[in-house]
Amino acid sequence: MYKKILLPTDGSKYANNAAKHAIWAADSCGADMIVLNVVESNKIPDMRADEVESELKKMMREEGNAAFEEVSQLLDQSPVDVKASFIIEEGNPADKILKTIDNNNIDLVVMGTSGKHGLDRILIGSVAEKVVRNANCTVTITHSAS
Repeated sequence: MYKKILLPTDGSKYANNAAKHAIWAADSCGADMIVLNVVESNKIPDMRADEVESELKKMMREEGNAAFEEVSQLLDQSPVDVKASFIIEEGNPADKILKTIDNNNIDLVVMGTSGKHGLDRILIGSVAEKVVRNANCTVTITHSAS
């Protein structure tokens, strides 16, 4: 049914729960999985010192790599064989997720309700809400953090 599954992740407990569902779905369908982390560059305040901005971006990329490592560990611990590729983008998370969907012919997005950063909304986070409203594919939102 699904051929390409997108898992946006920031390493949060919600994203890690979504990863479990994405791995299960990929295995069930024989789909490939793309794991995406977006360095939210709009969170970096305008700074005059390029070195400070560069260091902040470096730290955010390291956080993204840590999120990838968590998904890699889930894949390694899983008894299934799922082909996964990992992408780091920079920009607005919802916009980059939607662009990745379009550019990679994604059939299914699996993501958590909330992320590490920002305030949670009443039902789902603003990134998840924007993706649900604008994606041209099926989007599954997971809530449980267990």
